[in-house]
Amino acid sequence: MTFPKEEHGLCYAPFGEVVLEPFEVLHTAQNLHDLAEKLKALDGETRVVLEATGNYHKPVAFVLHDAGLFVSVVNPVLIHDYDNNSLRRVKTDRKDAVKIANYTLDKWTRLRQYLPEDDTRLALKNCYRQYQQAVAIRTMLKNNLISSLDLTFPDANKLFTSPAKSNGCENGSIYRRFWHSECISSLSANAFAKKYLKWCQKHGYVFTRSKSDEIYACAVNSASLPKSPTSKLLIQQQVAQLKAVSQSVAAFRQEMLRLSQQLPEFDTVMEMYGVGPSLGLS
Repeated sequence: MTFPKEEHGLCYAPFGEVVLEPFEVLHTAQNLHDLAEKLKALDGETRVVLEATGNYHKPVAFVLHDAGLFVSVVNPVLIHDYDNNSLRRVKTDRKDAVKIANYTLDKWTRLRQYLPEDDTRLALKNCYRQYQQAVAIRTMLKNNLISSLDLTFPDANKLFTSPAKSNGCENGSIYRRFWHSECISSLSANAFAKKYLKWCQKHGYVFTRSKSDEIYACAVNSASLPKSPTSKLLIQQQVAQLKAVSQSVAAFRQEMLRLSQQLPEFDTVMEMYGVGPSLGLS
């Protein structure tokens, strides 16, 4: 059985005899129910083998398993490498269906039965997948912001290295207020210290005069391009994007922790030497 985006082609061939010609099955609840009934009506033992296709195959496997059919989900690499002794690389749904059917017959007694994951583990797996994607996007946005700051406030990123807070807020939000070195260098050291103090109090950071003076010195000595409305817009939007994604990362992480705590092995894993929240959740 193969799975194009809107419909499925089926080739069922037990012991070399094709008992059902390929036919279309729409990816709807009624069509999948009808497919299950048609397969259950066949004589003898029926086994359904699907290629793992991200999340797309999961509702299909669940419906067929729930109908009482033997379902096996196979890694596409195993199907691809199976009986791959032809120089011609023909790739069609019909050819794929025949190849899966031949694989099924050859591995009939060794097929691993699909068992639906419990709700908690399935939710945790989906949450972790989104978490990974959000972390990758956050890294990309950070690098993009640093590249833009090299034009308006060089080396500013080296001044603020505190990790993100548990709610996802990062000290990079300071660039929304001081997006250009001239936003600081045009002030006196004392005037900037007062503004920096207000920013620290608003965002929950510890203020020190030494840090304020370090930032001021960096701004005064920066070789930046002239200020422009476009540069201001770009940096402030990049900061907003980074903040939104960072908050998503924090939300995913908190949900993963909540789900993980429901698993029976959570306490055992967390008690292992060297395992903390970051490693335990992954």
